[in-house]
Amino acid sequence: MALINRRDGKNEAQYTRIPEGQKPVNPCLHTVFVKMAMTSLLNLLFGTVLIAAVASFMGNIVIVCTERWHAPRSLDKDLAGVQKFHRKPVPRIGGLALLCGLLAVYGVDVLDGFAHSPGVNTSSFSLLLLSALPAFVAGLIEDFTKTVSALTRLLATFASALAACWLLSAVLPRLDVWGLDFIIQWAPAAIVITGIAVAGVANSMNIIDGFNGLAGAATIAMLAGMAFVAGQAGDTFIVHLAAAGIGASIGFLCLNYPTGRVFMGDGGAYLLGFWVAETAVLVIVRNPFIVTWQILAICAYPIIEVLFSMYRRKVVRRAGVGVPDRLHLHSLIYRRLVCRVIPRNDKQPWIRNAAVVFIIMCWVVPATFAAILVGDSIQGAVLIISIQTLMYLVFYARLVRGRWCLNPVIVLGLRPVQRTKPL
Repeated sequence: MALINRRDGKNEAQYTRIPEGQKPVNPCLHTVFVKMAMTSLLNLLFGTVLIAAVASFMGNIVIVCTERWHAPRSLDKDLAGVQKFHRKPVPRIGGLALLCGLLAVYGVDVLDGFAHSPGVNTSSFSLLLLSALPAFVAGLIEDFTKTVSALTRLLATFASALAACWLLSAVLPRLDVWGLDFIIQWAPAAIVITGIAVAGVANSMNIIDGFNGLAGAATIAMLAGMAFVAGQAGDTFIVHLAAAGIGASIGFLCLNYPTGRVFMGDGGAYLLGFWVAETAVLVIVRNPFIVTWQILAICAYPIIEVLFSMYRRKVVRRAGVGVPDRLHLHSLIYRRLVCRVIPRNDKQPWIRNAAVVFIIMCWVVPATFAAILVGDSIQGAVLIISIQTLMYLVFYARLVRGRWCLNPVIVLGLRPVQRTKPL
């Protein structure tokens, strides 16, 4: 019996027995196959990104050039809103351009551009697009009419999650949490937990969409992290999904950042949020060796933001969780850090707005790299999430209180403290 060395999904060396008379695989030939597979994967990645980016960019060009025709319905004219930081009305229907980017990738798939790439499933891609429609349409109607309630939009994102559960079997098989993994084996519980998780991530993307480039850049970072993890596992379909979302976001950012010529609106935020959430679910469903906590560590920023916002509104401020305010982390960074460091520029009023994304991405990008490098174990991923949460709370308290504080009672807002001069 001959022995050859291989590496499994957990990156642990094992040995596979080769029957007598059968020659072991030539190491040089194996290296050639690996290089060919990596080349094919990179071609798929960059090709998908390019197609989605060009289509999304062209969609945004059309929106900007036809602004005078759809302006009465599409412009965000609420300049005095509690969460508004722009100086002039801007079209908020960039979600249509994002959808164009995703549809372009699907169109190329149908025309056999990527259909013969190993692992690319055109049918599954189309079903995911179909599942996204309830969330996207609800957000788009809100963008045009400003009459769709927050509850209705939340239910629409939940409906999209249920559609993906039905059409793609995108149901979380495990959470890597003792006790919950036993509960999630019961199908109705698994579907409900998956629906809540997907709806939560989709809505969290809408919450962080407050400044030019922020939601788009965060989406790129999260999808890139998941694409890398899936690529290591050889999951071409997940890489394809992530690349489509990355490309659509890049094309959108070409006109959204830094000057804010177009906003993604609720439709775009829900579409990207749903895409990120379902990519995360499918990574876990399709790759049993990938740790659930690693994916959570990659997507931690918007999740921490939405959970803390709910806590802050309900527990600290004793208000409804859906009541808008100007106390999100990105809002505080703008008002209490950026506006103090960067002088006002009436000729280029977008400079302060555009600076916020740089500060936030100084957290998100290193955290994504850390999740990739050391998050492949539960202990490592939990440590990364814990560090991100602690950093968020401490920095948030610094912005609110005007001084550094590590007292958990004060950091969590459970005891009022007189605020000193802010940053």
